[in-house]
Amino acid sequence: MTKQSSSKAIAHDICLTLQNAGYEAYWAGGCVRDQYLGLHPKDYDIATSARPNQVEALFSKTLAIGKSFGVIAVIEDKIQIDVATFRADAPYSDGRHPDAVTFCAAAEDAKRRDFTINALFYDPISKKLIDYVDGMADLKAGLIRAIGTPLERFQEDRLRLLRAVRFSHVLSFHIEPSTRQALEQEASMINAVSIERIECELTRTLTESQNPGDALHTLQTVGLLPEILPEVSRLIGVEQPPDYHPEGDVYTHTRMMLNQMKDVSDDSGFTQLEIAYAILLHDISKPDTYALHPDPKTGGKRIRFLEHEAKGAMKADAILKRLKIPNRQRQRIVDVIANHMRPFRATQMRHSTLRRMMGAPTFPLLLELHRLDGLGSRGLLPSYSFLHKAYHTFKEKPILPKPWISGRDLIARGMKDGPALGRLLSRAYDRQLEEKEPNREALLHWLKTHQK
Repeated sequence: MTKQSSSKAIAHDICLTLQNAGYEAYWAGGCVRDQYLGLHPKDYDIATSARPNQVEALFSKTLAIGKSFGVIAVIEDKIQIDVATFRADAPYSDGRHPDAVTFCAAAEDAKRRDFTINALFYDPISKKLIDYVDGMADLKAGLIRAIGTPLERFQEDRLRLLRAVRFSHVLSFHIEPSTRQALEQEASMINAVSIERIECELTRTLTESQNPGDALHTLQTVGLLPEILPEVSRLIGVEQPPDYHPEGDVYTHTRMMLNQMKDVSDDSGFTQLEIAYAILLHDISKPDTYALHPDPKTGGKRIRFLEHEAKGAMKADAILKRLKIPNRQRQRIVDVIANHMRPFRATQMRHSTLRRMMGAPTFPLLLELHRLDGLGSRGLLPSYSFLHKAYHTFKEKPILPKPWISGRDLIARGMKDGPALGRLLSRAYDRQLEEKEPNREALLHWLKTHQK
């Protein structure tokens, strides 16, 4: 039994236990929406008329994860199901949490939720849908509609501004006009939300959307992107050399790359988050490095972005720190941004330089970024095809084998420790990688003639 099917079975049994005790109990929110869309719910939430202490009394293992808001987690077979008492919320003075909650009937609970498609209940025992907000009609029509007065819903919790965009692009739905109007009106207040919550929602938008580049554009057009990532908004209108980038400006190029992103498998060597942010930020310093330089071929001027990868890596690092991306992932993203122009020169590289690049832990991420860099412009690049073939050829043996010669070998032969020793070791390792010497003994012989 899969975890999804186990969660479903446990959520069914929790509802049955609650109903047998005389309470209303339904599946609620996203799991109901996803079920009717033919998707596999990631988790199951339950809404009930039982009060928190009554829920705790019915189940042997519980966690009071949000008891003041009526939420108790029930644990069965290491699977957690959140069980929430039907509630109505007082005003949200902090823009996130209600000042107080009162327990109520199911209909009132549905009306305090964010969007109609997320306010559906389903009784897994009677197999009946309970719909107090016409959510099923919007589900069938493919609409994201705020419940009640849209502006009030967004002001209660401004994270809903980002959630509206995410749902629209994950589900390929449209945002209903009055909801979109309120979203645009309230977008400038998004930074009232904590950066941790913004990052989580932004990351899900970039990694779960059907076409992340289109989602990015919606964030821009409703006014959210200039607030949370003004550096990305600045890519709009930054022209590029048309012979290299016929698609247009840097922003268009970035959007096209995001739309070409595919699901990452477990053995890819990188995560969906890493490739999404590497794409988003790989050209982030092009606005700062844009310059017209003399073109000796035409006698005119040509656009160049000198050192944009190095400057972009520093800028990306600051942005990722601001978003509080985990350190290891941040460092990997920054590394590939700093090196993302190197693959273009792959066919001219020395054998040893090529192998050093391919042996880096971040190379799978760099190679995927290079693939998408081409697809976001003229199409798959010859340098990508070359690298892809070379990488899979070398993967059959160690790309970076253990060096035959160590510093101790040179010191034993009378060489002093220092920079000169390091340079000679590097040259020796290059010869090993380039297979210019067949074995350690031959390499030692070469060293005798080059050791100073």
